[in-house]
Amino acid sequence: MDRNTVTGLILIFLIFIGFSLYNSNKTNKAFEKAIVEAESNYAKGDLESAKAEYTNALRYKQNQPDIIAKLNEINSKLGNTTEGNKSDSVSLSHTNSKVSESKPTETKSDINQYGAFAQSAIGNNDFITLENNKIELKISLKGGRVYSARMKDYRTYDSLPLILFSGDSTVFGFNFFTSDNKAVQTNNLFFKPVSDQRSYKVIYQPESVVLRLFAGEDKYIEYKYTLAPDKYIVDFNVNFKSMEGVIASNQNSLTLDWKMFIPQQEKGRQNEENYSTIKYKYFQDDVVDLKLRQSKEIEKSDITTKLSWIAFQDQFFSSIIITNDYFLNASVNSTRTLASKKFMRYYTSEIGVPFGSGSSNSVNMKLYYGPNSITILKKEGLQLEKIVFLGRNIIGWISRFAIIPIFNWLNHFIKNFGLIILILTLIIKVVLFPLTFKSYQSQAKMQVLKPMVEELGKKFPKKEDAMKKQQATMDLYKRAGVNPMGGCLPMLLQMPILFAMFRFFPVSIELRQAHFLWATDLSTYDSILHLPFMIPMYGDHVSLFTLLMTASTLLTMKMTGSSPGSDQPGMKMMMYMMPIMFMLILNNFSAGLTYYYFLANMLTYAQNMISKRFINADAVLATLEENKKKPLKKSKWQQRLEAAAKQRGINPPKK
Repeated sequence: MDRNTVTGLILIFLIFIGFSLYNSNKTNKAFEKAIVEAESNYAKGDLESAKAEYTNALRYKQNQPDIIAKLNEINSKLGNTTEGNKSDSVSLSHTNSKVSESKPTETKSDINQYGAFAQSAIGNNDFITLENNKIELKISLKGGRVYSARMKDYRTYDSLPLILFSGDSTVFGFNFFTSDNKAVQTNNLFFKPVSDQRSYKVIYQPESVVLRLFAGEDKYIEYKYTLAPDKYIVDFNVNFKSMEGVIASNQNSLTLDWKMFIPQQEKGRQNEENYSTIKYKYFQDDVVDLKLRQSKEIEKSDITTKLSWIAFQDQFFSSIIITNDYFLNASVNSTRTLASKKFMRYYTSEIGVPFGSGSSNSVNMKLYYGPNSITILKKEGLQLEKIVFLGRNIIGWISRFAIIPIFNWLNHFIKNFGLIILILTLIIKVVLFPLTFKSYQSQAKMQVLKPMVEELGKKFPKKEDAMKKQQATMDLYKRAGVNPMGGCLPMLLQMPILFAMFRFFPVSIELRQAHFLWATDLSTYDSILHLPFMIPMYGDHVSLFTLLMTASTLLTMKMTGSSPGSDQPGMKMMMYMMPIMFMLILNNFSAGLTYYYFLANMLTYAQNMISKRFINADAVLATLEENKKKPLKKSKWQQRLEAAAKQRGINPPKK
């Protein structure tokens, strides 16, 4: 590949990127303009104009759940909505509301649609707090659902309370038909607490909150939430009391409707988006997920087989629903692009829950609201630790059986994660050094032979003599006792470990908000300069660890740039383009990763320098002169190469 070809490919790539960015930017500007206009009209009370602008925004970006929810709200206020739309609308409130009461949300003319549950259609929305030293849950009487979940040991990147979800941005309830063919959604009905207590603090023993949704005297659906000390997991038991004759007798399953807007919690939004997805485990089988780093706005999966759990996952935290038995099936959906910058994803799921006929039925589940910590999740069983994606095959094995054990062991003695990464890098390099020492020696010997290789280039300057030049070069290396491919071994050995680190650092919750030098959070990018503009691929900031990584990569490449073919102009350009591309891509990635990459490069450079000290240039040349006197034994590969050359009419070089 010559220089002109490489330059042409780069220009085509840049033109393609530029055209894509131009179109995307044009659409985004039109979309944002419509949203700003809609919000302005809404604030003024001009609902008709706001509705028109929100509808216009959907022309540029379809399937925006938050805009659709806003339109439902406006339609409701204008009186242009049906009851079905009311039940499907979701507010985007993301405030941790105080315990309060609201006015009844249904009128008497509306409650007939709920059949036997009509008495539960009207009520006052109150809240019950259930908390231990790890999490604080607010449970709403409307829907009987968890209204918000706050992580006590964690905060957002801007030091606010870390709330996995809050307000009316979630839906959680059973959907089914009554015996008189009325559609019921428990998310919209009012539960009654068994106790008058409104706050439960779990300290020494588990505490339970019991709520009931009545469908008549001694007929109800009961939700029981039980939280133990020092736990992120909540036992969730649903009991159906005397529901025969209330729920349609031909129903052998109920639909559990679970929807949630996922707020942004981390500084690096791109990184957080890359590791946010829906995961689920097949019953007695493996864990799968919707595609990570999905490019499509909507990713959907219809699951027709049994499941053990479903997880709504963010980069470092998850909400998981786990069954003690199995779910029949499910349909899950993830929407990526949202109009509101507060949210990362909109997750929805419709889960088939087994339901048998009879006077009493129960469904026993667990709800996990907590960090994506391998140690914590592994204790809960059911392969929950696989929520943390560490790579597949050898990459995953290196992470699980080498990097994480060493990392955790070091963490017992050292609390500074920057030092832990340094020691971890040293351990890896020391372990690999016996395997790579001979390769470093080969590189050093090739540097000694470089003037002779250049002389061969002058001896065979024509393109048609390329085969002769290659054979003569290989003979030279063989007589000097040099393996020309030996220099590739360190890179091949290092790549799986580098990929394992690439997977480990962005998902390691231990590094979240861990300070080191100028980096305030090793799990996301470090920044020494904020730019007033956005550079495509690169971002709007300058990461010093990324710059150090790039400089150290160029330094090590310059030292080892004597490999065969590296002297070609096109190959040289490609070699030096790679670190630049890595700099553009990794500028928004974990500072822990780029810090490790920088350390690994510098240690590689040091190992090369040490290895060179063991090479005696005079001894290498003496060996070469001695071997010149001996007939060179041809390898089978060289014999086949010469045979092929003879068939093409090329004579091998004379010895």
